[in-house]
Amino acid sequence: MKEMEFRVISKSKDALELEVVNADRTLLIPLVEELNRDEKVVSAIYHYEHPYLENPTLKIKVKEGKPQAAIKRASKKLEKIFEDLQKEFENSIKSPK
Repeated sequence: MKEMEFRVISKSKDALELEVVNADRTLLIPLVEELNRDEKVVSAIYHYEHPYLENPTLKIKVKEGKPQAAIKRASKKLEKIFEDLQKEFENSIKSPK
């Protein structure tokens, strides 16, 4: 699987629009959900015009701080969630109930 890549489409002080190349919804959906849980984020959405003809765009608007910082915070939280999930899975294999 190819790595997702983000390309800046537009950028302002409180908003960022990115093209997501090699998008993986398995990661993109939780990222958007985590961004929308952030108190400093006004909104975060991703949009496909057509999933087979173009890459989706990710739009984020913040009320405080930088949009890039919000993406980093959300990514760190997701990393922790996935690590915990992996540990839980490994433990359940070692000692099934």
